[in-house]
Amino acid sequence: MAVKGSNSLDATVRKAADAAGFDLAGVASVEDFPELARFPEWIAAGHAGEMKYLESRDDAGQLRRASLKSVLPWARSVIVCAVNYNTANPYSTEVNNPSHGWISRYAWSQEDYHESVLRRLRKVEATLKESCGEDRIETRAYVDTGPIVERVYAKYAGVGWIGKNTCMINQQVGSWLFLGVIVTSVELTPDIPAPNRCGTCTRCIEACPTDALIAPYQLDSNKCISYLTIEKRGSIPEEMRKDLGHQVFGCDICQDVCPWNRKAPATDKPEFQARDGLVNPALARLTEISQEEFREKFRGSPVKRTKRSGLRRNALIAIGNSGDTPLLPTVERASNDPDPAVSEAARWAKKRLTPSAAAPDRE
Repeated sequence: MAVKGSNSLDATVRKAADAAGFDLAGVASVEDFPELARFPEWIAAGHAGEMKYLESRDDAGQLRRASLKSVLPWARSVIVCAVNYNTANPYSTEVNNPSHGWISRYAWSQEDYHESVLRRLRKVEATLKESCGEDRIETRAYVDTGPIVERVYAKYAGVGWIGKNTCMINQQVGSWLFLGVIVTSVELTPDIPAPNRCGTCTRCIEACPTDALIAPYQLDSNKCISYLTIEKRGSIPEEMRKDLGHQVFGCDICQDVCPWNRKAPATDKPEFQARDGLVNPALARLTEISQEEFREKFRGSPVKRTKRSGLRRNALIAIGNSGDTPLLPTVERASNDPDPAVSEAARWAKKRLTPSAAAPDRE
């Protein structure tokens, strides 16, 4: 049963979000927004790649993420909270060191953002329940794990707008944002959606090395460097490799070039500060990292998602793109690796670093 909120409850929720350490917060009503209607089309076009979890369906065969109402019929409001994770380090577009790779900014943190954001959400959730007193309410807190497209609800909660790079952008904070949501049966007052301020700018589309932004606000994951280096298992299609550049886990380029990130503030939250060795790491070290070192280095890190195999594969592709021939011995050692994704990437890298090796013999 839905519980009707009040102005005082609305204010309490926002105050709780601020006290929990969120930089932005807002409320959206539970509706079938126009953006959600396009989600099934995106899935049907194959733009989700191998991310089958996005294709989860309810008993009626409908995509769970396309309609929150159908999955959680008691839901009336979504509280959207955002926290800035930007740190005072260079952007990937400002770094050019051939022997080093790039790990996406969001993965540098001391603690996995899923845990740190969820911990903050739980505080807001507890305040909401306490404020409702004896009224029984339903709540669910999610950080990337729920049947919801967070950025759509973030837009309608006034947190920011969805940019042409498909990221959430806030006029004051920029786009380096982690989102968390609380779905509740309480009818809170929704905020006014943020106006879209992308204007005629297309810098993100033009900067994408793989043309993954197939149109404004449309991403084909199959071409996205973040997808290829994190979600894609096995070998990365050869025709995509040269455009991966030095990216070894994720990609920040479409955010690096965004004008709204030129003056993006840096967070002072300790858990989002960069771990030692993750900003522009040495490619040779990543290629030869042992299983034990991988577990220790990336304990509680999003980088675990690509697994050791994927990280080494990505590092070898980056070496192949580097033109840095002193890395050839590293490539040679990996060319007979028992992991086929690693050894195949090593052989490709060797051809890139020694083009003559791939040329036919002349008589």
